Amino acid sequence: MTTDTPLRKPAEKLSDHPQNYRNYIDGAFVANSGEMIDVMNPANGALLGRIPETDPDTVDAAVRAARRAQGPWEKLPAIERAAYLRKISAKLREHRLELADTIIKEQGKVRGLAEVEVDFTADYIDYMAEWARRIEGEVLTSDRPKETMLLLRKPIGVVAGVLPWNFPFFLIARKLAPALVTGNTIVIKPSEETPINAYLFAELLAETDLPKGVFNLVGGRGPVAGEALISHPEVDLVTFTGSVATGSHIMQVAGKNLTRVNLELGGKAPAIVLKDADLDLAAKAIYDSRVINTGQVCNCAERVYVEREVHDEFVEKLTAHFEATRYGDPSEDDDLHMGPLVNEAGLNKVTAAVELAQKQGATVVCGGKPADLGQGFHFQPTVITGATHEMDIMRRETFGPVLPVQAVENLDEAIALANDSDYGLTSSIYTQNLNAAMQASRDLKFGETYINRENFEAMQGYHAGHRKSGIGGADGKHGLYEFMVTQVVYIQG
Repeated sequence: MTTDTPLRKPAEKLSDHPQNYRNYIDGAFVANSGEMIDVMNPANGALLGRIPETDPDTVDAAVRAARRAQGPWEKLPAIERAAYLRKISAKLREHRLELADTIIKEQGKVRGLAEVEVDFTADYIDYMAEWARRIEGEVLTSDRPKETMLLLRKPIGVVAGVLPWNFPFFLIARKLAPALVTGNTIVIKPSEETPINAYLFAELLAETDLPKGVFNLVGGRGPVAGEALISHPEVDLVTFTGSVATGSHIMQVAGKNLTRVNLELGGKAPAIVLKDADLDLAAKAIYDSRVINTGQVCNCAERVYVEREVHDEFVEKLTAHFEATRYGDPSEDDDLHMGPLVNEAGLNKVTAAVELAQKQGATVVCGGKPADLGQGFHFQPTVITGATHEMDIMRRETFGPVLPVQAVENLDEAIALANDSDYGLTSSIYTQNLNAAMQASRDLKFGETYINRENFEAMQGYHAGHRKSGIGGADGKHGLYEFMVTQVVYIQG
């Protein structure tokens, strides 16, 4: 059984005592100077705390601390580096409820999902620690007599981890754990929308004996702190999760220093429902894949192609799930399916997308408007029918609880429409026909395909996209090796 040890007194809440959080650099929390950024609860507008708008000189100090620490850290045996990771994961488990409460308040995530995020984060760190004895090189065959060729894998150096706001706590681990176990050091910049969980992570990490400089945390907005970090000549890898536009900008900036990039970007995941599918299973799984985190997930089901013969029946079942959705302020109600969108800009974007779909000829079956709950950035769970492939709602990422459905004649048409997209992260198909499932697996041009299940990746898989959905990937052995470079050694004798 996990024991929760709060970072604050049990009677206190984040909103009761908004505080100024401090950056964590070279093993110490450093004094702030300059502007502070307010962090708000998107469900009710409460002030939760303030973080620094980190200036370039302070970002430079963080990167240089990581650089100083990297050499000694790399020289430690991997199994010793893994032991430090396990100490961090143990701290997270001790404080799981406090961390979940923080995620609920600053990101608007429902309680069940927030607690899953904390638990999965701790498990992920332990999983990556297990790779300490599994990092492998290769012995290559030489063309010369008496020569041995070895391919070694080594750490890249200093990693810059730039985080999104939608799974802010887990993404710390997705970048930190493989970086550290392979011998890199890291500077993390959380999203200014949801940074407090990262500062609490730093507080817990500071209670371990992790060598100073191995982990560093700087807050701030993209144009200031983010720009200073991704453009720093001492950064060897920028790993980023977020929008296509920001990812493209990072490539341009990092390219000036020929800095490596690892980018997980947007998605417009298609779900294909064939006439032989278990429609109850399909409706529930697609619903779960759409409203999770209020639709603010890159691998969420974003569009549905359903064979015409079962279109009406499927839409009826899908709509029933959407209409039964309980949504509101997760900090006030633990029994919700969905919370708010993260900010006003997100609410406006989703509202505009639905209005445009209607102007282009689609029909709103349920929902379709901002929810009037008195406060917060809430949007009604929405199903749209009559969608066609030319409509923006079928082509642009919505990032909200809105699901458009298009009728198709057969699997071939569905696959062709699914592939005709700028994105290529995740996809899914619902069918009881093995041949159809295998055809979809062969022909869908996406990094992941889910068959008869919801869209949610496993830590031992490889989460990577095609086209504008990203470069490189994360998770599993292949994600681990994204944080390493190779060296070939020729031994003559």
